[in-house]
Amino acid sequence: MRPAPTVLHLDMDAFFAAAEQAAKPSLRGKPVVVGGLGPRGVVATASYEARRFGIHSAMPMAQARRLAPNAAYLVPRFALYRTVSEQVMELLGRLSPLVEPLSLDEAFVDLEAGGSAADAASALATGERLRRDIRAVTGLTGSVGLAGSKMLAKIASEQAKPDGLVLIEPGTERELLGPMSVRTLPGVGPATGEHLRRAGMTTIADLTEAGEDELVRLVGKAHGTSLYRMASGHDDRPVVAERETKSVSVEDTFDVDLHDRVRVRTEVERLAERCVRRLRESGHSGRTIVLKVRRYDFSTLTRSETLRGPTDDPGVVREAAGRLLESLDTTGGVRLLGVGVTGLTDYTQEDLFAQAAADAEAAGALDEPDPVVVPGEPEPRSDTDAVAVADEVAERHWPAGHDVRHAEFGAGWVQGSGVGRVTVRFEEPTSAVPGRVRTFRTDDPDLELSEPLPLVAVPPDGEAGPRAPV
Repeated sequence: MRPAPTVLHLDMDAFFAAAEQAAKPSLRGKPVVVGGLGPRGVVATASYEARRFGIHSAMPMAQARRLAPNAAYLVPRFALYRTVSEQVMELLGRLSPLVEPLSLDEAFVDLEAGGSAADAASALATGERLRRDIRAVTGLTGSVGLAGSKMLAKIASEQAKPDGLVLIEPGTERELLGPMSVRTLPGVGPATGEHLRRAGMTTIADLTEAGEDELVRLVGKAHGTSLYRMASGHDDRPVVAERETKSVSVEDTFDVDLHDRVRVRTEVERLAERCVRRLRESGHSGRTIVLKVRRYDFSTLTRSETLRGPTDDPGVVREAAGRLLESLDTTGGVRLLGVGVTGLTDYTQEDLFAQAAADAEAAGALDEPDPVVVPGEPEPRSDTDAVAVADEVAERHWPAGHDVRHAEFGAGWVQGSGVGRVTVRFEEPTSAVPGRVRTFRTDDPDLELSEPLPLVAVPPDGEAGPRAPV
């Protein structure tokens, strides 16, 4: 434990939903839910207005719609969220070289390492400056917790929500933690919490009163010792600037169970391609390919294959995932598929067979590839026809909440689509009033998807927000 509250935890408020409200003037102050919109979709984030209806993260989207049928339901726009996250992380980097991101919207900062704070007063001033700068640069709000440890700083930021700052003075930890639920402590999930409840321990004060020996008896040596230390307010975990990436994976849940084996294979290959793109973006390659299949009855099967060396070749990953699929029984239907790569490294050992195949393909020695079959469309007669069909399907796909631009009306976002029509509200983040709504044919040549607009107006010099270090 530090003698001064120089560990900062930042948690952006309802991040995805808040970003959508900032981008869409007509949704400000209204319930907004971001997540998968299909029958099996789940809530990623709900605005505070939507939370009043009982909606929360990880809730089935169908249940959320029943609770708040008039809320705005939007598909996530990760390109926008990443851009805003990078802006926030840049501000944190000005405070200290030790910034530990936990997700797009959450991070720890060691203020002492950056010379940004040495005591409670300077830490408080730094936290307030950070909140002001985040609002100036992104237009969004974040909650800040300050304490002498990571655990307490995170607890403080939870207490600060929304749009607040809480500082926990060193020496007050046990008094603060005592009445809190045992689930507040890191590592205490539903199973451990229930186990402790059956032993008569529901608050953190109950844990300290029970003592370390009793906790070790209940949950084991390592977990029991750690639990007792945290319940007593002790947490010596350092803020780590670079956290090692252990795996890269992607997965999809399908609105309707997949029964066609060919369709399942196609989806696995598509996921493998996405996984490799993410792998390359992280600057890694990997040796072990993992396939995850959740069947119609919610049983989950996982298979893996370890290669001779690390790779980031999409063909190698695709083929390995395909081989793993052949070993699994998917009769009865598949509701979820996932492909991952583990055993990561920073270098790649080329697969000689895959390389030979690639060289042969480039030389025209391989057979003509099988035509692409788009689900729900007639089977194309050639790969050229397949591209045309795929383009046509993409042209008709207008995700709710995504950005568009019309040749005459300018920038807007998709309010809804169906039956050959797409409804667009024409407004921008800087619009003073909600924009007008117009409806078009889904194949209107003047309407196209576009990149997200900045949430805050960019000054003429091209840089938004404060330029001086905070």
